[in-house]
Amino acid sequence: MKGVFIILDGAADEPCQSLGQKTPLQIAKTPNLDSIARKSNIDHCYTVQESYVPESDKAIVSLLGYNFISTSRGALEAKGLGFKLKNGDLAFRCNFATIDNIQDRNIIDRRAGRTLTTKEAKILAEAINNNVSLQFQFEFRAGIQHRGVLVIRGGFSSNITNVEINKEKLEFSQPQDEEDDSKLAAELVNSFVRQSYEILNKHPINIARAKKGLFSANVIMCRGPGNEPANFKKLKGKWIALGYTPLEIGIAEAARMDIFRFKYPKLKGIDVYENLYLGLKKAVKHAIKMLKRYRNKYEYFFIHFKELDVAGHDNKPLDKVKMIEILDEKFFSFLKNYIDNEKLIIIPDHMTSCRQKAHTSNPVPVLIYPSNKEQDNRFTEEQGLKGRKIMGRRLLVDYFFSKQVNALRAAPLRQSLHF
Repeated sequence: MKGVFIILDGAADEPCQSLGQKTPLQIAKTPNLDSIARKSNIDHCYTVQESYVPESDKAIVSLLGYNFISTSRGALEAKGLGFKLKNGDLAFRCNFATIDNIQDRNIIDRRAGRTLTTKEAKILAEAINNNVSLQFQFEFRAGIQHRGVLVIRGGFSSNITNVEINKEKLEFSQPQDEEDDSKLAAELVNSFVRQSYEILNKHPINIARAKKGLFSANVIMCRGPGNEPANFKKLKGKWIALGYTPLEIGIAEAARMDIFRFKYPKLKGIDVYENLYLGLKKAVKHAIKMLKRYRNKYEYFFIHFKELDVAGHDNKPLDKVKMIEILDEKFFSFLKNYIDNEKLIIIPDHMTSCRQKAHTSNPVPVLIYPSNKEQDNRFTEEQGLKGRKIMGRRLLVDYFFSKQVNALRAAPLRQSLHF
């Protein structure tokens, strides 16, 4: 083993009022992560580029050293859900969402309240596939919780806009050029959305959800269109990745990594956070199992923990603190004794602000182990801003794949952020 690369999805944050104007990373009790941090450099990183608000796909692709501009989240998530795409097939990442009606298109909740169970999602997906009629072959698959993927087979342009929220209304797709295949692609996805609404809105599952006071999963938002298979140049060395969400599996497969898979716990009730905590603990268990089992077989390990990002989007800083502490107690307690002179990077893929309930363009802290000397460090946003400025696309090239411990090309940067 030569290195471990860990992404804590959305762990970085802005100061939160409920935490006394501190961030979750600052408040969380993390003795094991602190032990690692003292033997590391703590810097700050723009995972994509400055003044850019990254989504997870762009950030992770950039952190792995690839060109983020040419990536499509739809194609990546389709790969992660097992679709075999051909050039021209149009893939979208999707959300089950809630609107008042298809005429007014007012968005009530973009994630159907995060209460859509795995069983409900699969039944609704089957109803869509059996009853929506398009002039081209298509398939919609449910993913984890409210997420899914739509693939329309054929030869289409991906130069179209998302079916997405604009000023609290659902906005249909538009072609971004005058080409016939772009116009056809937009017409097809809009037809899919309209037809699926008619099916979903009167489906017995959604009628039952409404009677329980739950949001109806009555519309599909389609975003991140891509029209070619996701494939990257193979990373240097032999890699294995922990895989449990479609996006991360898709990225790892596109980068030619082997995947250590496990099944994420099904959401059976309406408590999504109970499910998230179960999922996080299961992810930790399998991450440790992967590291123990394959230490002498693989050179590099890629581990991505997704759950913290959800707490940021939901403005739940206390849950983010709790998740960080679970990771410290159950994972970093193992990791601090597992690594020796191997290289280690720990980084959020982006900042997810509880206050804004969204990603931001702010830099994130990055832990780079080992350091030449022991330091009084903690893995926090404030500490990171005291270190070097690092561009995400250089992390693996300048650190993992360099023979020198401190080979990162970095420069000091004064920040206006206050912690």
